[in-house]
Amino acid sequence: MRPMLAARRMRRRSAAAVLVAALVSLPGCTVGPEYHTPEGPMVSRYTPEPLPQPTDAGAAGGGTQAFVEGGALPAEWWTVFECPALDALVRQALTDSPTLAGAQAKLQRAREDLESGKGVRLPQADLRVSATRVNIDPQSFDVDRLPIDMPFTLYDVSARVSYTLDLFGRNRRELEGLAAVVDYQRFQLEAARLTIAGNVVTAAIREASLRQQIDRTREVVDLEEKMLAIAERRERLGAIPRIEVAAQRSETAESRAALPDLERRLAGTRNRLAVLLGRAPGEASLPEFHLDDLKLPAELPLSLPSELARQRPDIMAAEALLHEASARVGAATADLYPHITLSATGGSLSTIFSNLLSSGTWFSLLGGTLMQPIFHGGELRAEKRAAVAAFDEAGATYREVLLTGFQDVADVLVALDADAKRLRDRSESAAAAKTILDVTSQRYESGGVSHIELLEAQRRLQRTRIEETRALADRYADSAALFQALGGGWWTAEQGAPASEQATPAPDHAPETLPPTAPQPSPPSGGRL
Repeated sequence: MRPMLAARRMRRRSAAAVLVAALVSLPGCTVGPEYHTPEGPMVSRYTPEPLPQPTDAGAAGGGTQAFVEGGALPAEWWTVFECPALDALVRQALTDSPTLAGAQAKLQRAREDLESGKGVRLPQADLRVSATRVNIDPQSFDVDRLPIDMPFTLYDVSARVSYTLDLFGRNRRELEGLAAVVDYQRFQLEAARLTIAGNVVTAAIREASLRQQIDRTREVVDLEEKMLAIAERRERLGAIPRIEVAAQRSETAESRAALPDLERRLAGTRNRLAVLLGRAPGEASLPEFHLDDLKLPAELPLSLPSELARQRPDIMAAEALLHEASARVGAATADLYPHITLSATGGSLSTIFSNLLSSGTWFSLLGGTLMQPIFHGGELRAEKRAAVAAFDEAGATYREVLLTGFQDVADVLVALDADAKRLRDRSESAAAAKTILDVTSQRYESGGVSHIELLEAQRRLQRTRIEETRALADRYADSAALFQALGGGWWTAEQGAPASEQATPAPDHAPETLPPTAPQPSPPSGGRL
């Protein structure tokens, strides 16, 4: 008898397993809009007027730079400056930066949320073991005694399997949204990498510029102190009035006053570098940077405008949030349709624990629930309208991020052209000051000019060189800013497929439509030095 009962139970379990498998594989429709990548902008160039090719600052002003349209952007773009110390510093920052560690943790959390969400695609099974002490008063049933002695303990061992049919695609939309969040965090991580690398490069260029400015300012101060000493001697001899000495003393003090500010800015730049590397300013061991350590890249790759939207990580992150907003519209739409849940429970009940697995104690329950929202006070439809509004908002934000990207590139291109012109003029000014100094030195040797006129010519040369240093540093910084504005070439490194390609279910119905329309990570930008 027992083998027959066991075989019967086995057949029932097999039939239930087949039924659950069939229900899981049931095709359903997915309501809501199907997401489509926004069309690329119809833009043929970044600036209203074509930029000169190439930008030339003259042989003495940093050389020539040419834009290579459609040129490939290297993933390690900072290596174009050919500075081993800078390369090592950027690599260290990309390894140790706490900002990147936080971004990586956010990406991992999003991936785990996606893995957790995948559980809705399968039946949920739970095992329950309980012991309940029961004591019932027979008088409550108007009888003197019950068929079983009171109190007693009821032991229960049961398993419950439930599955909610995804007939209208709500679960699929939720997974689609979670996959889009993974993409968003991945692009945010790439944007953080780009920002960290750009900040390190910019800080190193700023440090190099400040060091050269400090050296040349000290030379100016030294010359002016010599001029002041000469003026004071001439005043004592009655050769010049006191007002000329006061003017020279004021000029010298003005030059000396510039040094503390330059030194403060240099210290702040190195402190910033230490933090970018994940170090405390007092514990970091940093190399010193000089402009002579850097090489200005002769060629600058310039991506086509139509490619920018698929390159900049902040634009890609904005698109990922647009995708998530689209999925939320689908989930809110599915909430308006019926929900069907199937469940099966089987187990054993007994008042004697040792008899739980004996014949006659087994039970099973099969059930199904259909729930159709009828009246929720307009809540569900309002939630759908809110989701559509959020989608429109995400679309508007996406377009704003995209336009900001074009603006960043345009601003840098104009700046590079202006940098070349300004550096050429500063170099010509420095060359003219050098010529004046040479002529003045010759005349001084022959007794044609005074010593103070010679010092004045030397001071003029040093001041023009300070301005030349600033102009050259700006050209380096804006070259780095162009790589940032174009996205930095992160996509050329080996990367896995986006999470959305792995987790988003394929559409199996005719999509609804929404207005073609999105998250705004901070776009990379350069800075003047």
